[in-house]
Amino acid sequence: MRQFGIGQSMRRVEDQRFIKGAGRYTDDLSFDGQLYAAFLRAPLAHGDLVALDVAAARSFPGVELVLTHEDMTAAGIGPVPCHVKLPGMVKKDRPIFVSGRVRYAGEPVAMVVATSFAAAREAVDLIIADYDDRDAVADCEQALLETAPQLYEDAPGNRSFTWETGDPALVEQAFEQAAHISTIEITNNRVAPNSMEPRAINARFDEASGFEVHIGTQGVAGILNGFCNLLGIDADRIRVCTPDVGGGFGMKAFMFSEYLPVMQAARLLQKPLKWTCDRSEAFLSDTHGRDLKSTADMAFDPEGRILGYRIRTIANMGACLSNFGPAIATLAPLQVAPGPYHIPAFHQQVTGVYTNSAPVDAYRGAGRPEAAYLLERLIHQGAMDLGLSQDEIRRRNFVRADQMPYKNVTGAIYDSGDFTGNMHDAMARADWAGFATRRQQATEHGLLRGLGMAYYVECTLGDPMEEIDISFDPKAGRVSVSVGTQSNGQGHETAYAQVFADRLGIDPYQVDILQGDSAIKNTGGGTGGSRSLQMIGNACIAAGDSVIERGKEVMAHLYEASPDDIRFEDGFFELSGTNRRLGVFELADEAAKADLPQALARGLDLSASYTKSASTFPNGCHIAEVEIDPQTGVVAVKRYTVVDDFGTVINPMLVAGQVHGGVVQGIGQALGEDVIYDENAQLLSGSFMDYPMPKAGDMPVIDFSYNEIPCQTNPLGLKGCGEAGTIGACPSVMIAILDALAPKGVKALDMPATPFAIWSAINKAEAKAA
Repeated sequence: MRQFGIGQSMRRVEDQRFIKGAGRYTDDLSFDGQLYAAFLRAPLAHGDLVALDVAAARSFPGVELVLTHEDMTAAGIGPVPCHVKLPGMVKKDRPIFVSGRVRYAGEPVAMVVATSFAAAREAVDLIIADYDDRDAVADCEQALLETAPQLYEDAPGNRSFTWETGDPALVEQAFEQAAHISTIEITNNRVAPNSMEPRAINARFDEASGFEVHIGTQGVAGILNGFCNLLGIDADRIRVCTPDVGGGFGMKAFMFSEYLPVMQAARLLQKPLKWTCDRSEAFLSDTHGRDLKSTADMAFDPEGRILGYRIRTIANMGACLSNFGPAIATLAPLQVAPGPYHIPAFHQQVTGVYTNSAPVDAYRGAGRPEAAYLLERLIHQGAMDLGLSQDEIRRRNFVRADQMPYKNVTGAIYDSGDFTGNMHDAMARADWAGFATRRQQATEHGLLRGLGMAYYVECTLGDPMEEIDISFDPKAGRVSVSVGTQSNGQGHETAYAQVFADRLGIDPYQVDILQGDSAIKNTGGGTGGSRSLQMIGNACIAAGDSVIERGKEVMAHLYEASPDDIRFEDGFFELSGTNRRLGVFELADEAAKADLPQALARGLDLSASYTKSASTFPNGCHIAEVEIDPQTGVVAVKRYTVVDDFGTVINPMLVAGQVHGGVVQGIGQALGEDVIYDENAQLLSGSFMDYPMPKAGDMPVIDFSYNEIPCQTNPLGLKGCGEAGTIGACPSVMIAILDALAPKGVKALDMPATPFAIWSAINKAEAKAA
């Protein structure tokens, strides 16, 4: 195994600039003559905008422009479209500015552009907006009531869509044959992305070259296409640049209302214009995640084996549809809705509902965490109902390793995996057998101890093709790889370099990964759905193979030999039967100086692509162990164990980091994070004083390990790891909490399991028992 090759924990090359303070984010960038934007946002959740007077703002010193709905409509810009179409959907796209009706608190009403941010903010306060209030509703279940306020006249009952999949008749037959039926009602709480770096954009325009826009994204190509379509301008007139990005979590893949008036103002004024979202604005206007209410039933035979599974979900879409919002509760998790289990019959119905709240879209995991949480909570309920242990009910229902490849009930084909083996390894590492002793010790100290297991199967999503461009600089001894994905902190610059360098037998520190500039690469599916390394890694393999084949042809031409006489090994091209031997960069240099035929004119520079044939299916077992103080309801996660199967692991250190971060996000949702709206749909959790983020001191040491079971559907055998930690964390922690609370008679609890929620559940159960 090469030093720093595939499978090695090579340190992140990008960290050199980050730890030295040399990272550059969108808000760090300023240009000569920089202007600043600020937004007036609606203070109420539902009402009519009856008057808007911006005269005082326009005349305020330093103000150069004020834009409203009328200005953007006159320019033919907007709204921001939803790209998902479901049968029978009532589709309400995201407005740029309020037009007549306000539908959520924080909706943009106007934008002020000024010579300083302070002036822009002060001028915003001078805008006079008059509203007539309407009743509001933020809860998706209440929004379906006949008495609920209606957001749109043509969306009766506030329904956007009702989507179904599966075979209801087969499921009904399974339930008729069932020896036992388990049922749960689950709320998957709404969360805010809270990326460390808020959304930001800095745009400038001139007639000669068009737009140059710097913006935090998860891939410049998608945002470029959005700007082209919405602004009515060709791609060669817009350069989209994404510098370093401080977290994305799905949210930075989307087009937002604020970006378009910034672009339009930059075009009108022909001066650079910056807008940076502050944290309060982010809570109000970023896309949120999750927010589902589900009832699920599972039919079992007398041996505790699953016969059928049915789900009825109400999904909160918010006040309008974000770019991919409707897909998150429907299409995104469909392949893995059955999880790791053999489920013969399945049916799901999802109702998408409009409410007076911020739009909902993908958040780390994008539908798969929601599906796994519901399924694992139901499996745990089944175990309790049937008197089976957590591991036994799973052991009886797992798809076996010898059944791979396995086609599940929704049509997905799991190409590889050993679910039982991973579970057994996790149990051993978690000292499952010793839990009874630890529980007894906790009881002696007046504490409640619980153990929770969850097993997830994820599927990677996204665009099925990626192309990369290879360019050698032989004098500098470097090679550039231009990609259409975008690191948001995952370590792409390191992992991609490892794969490409390993294929060519060169030092990965000689490889430069170029990303985030549409002038260099204006195609690509971006980062999301745990797809990046699977797609770019395999494209790097294809590119490496192409460089080797091209190199053989070039060397054969230089030495008047046949390509069949050229051998490549450990970074060198050798002409058989001679002492002629050239390294990759030496050959690239010779090619640059030589008079080559047209087919070889680019030397070793080339493009290569990879198209996936199927989704990949990362999977793994999470075991959480918690301790609860029944007097206060405070939860401490004492132990946490993960055994994953990510297929081939390129960089174990990067993978561990991704799992750790994902687990922390999942624990955060399980124990505290919660976007809360009051009865008037006003946001109550609009700051970190009210929205508890997970803290390092509250997190356990995470025992992470993995079993490499290579994927059979791509050359590298990769499965993906970016979202996996989040998927397994919520159910394992909540099941552990329920296990701890079982002696107190608590049988159900929703996230977040805050101290007050737990304390209340204990007291309610004790009062009921009395």
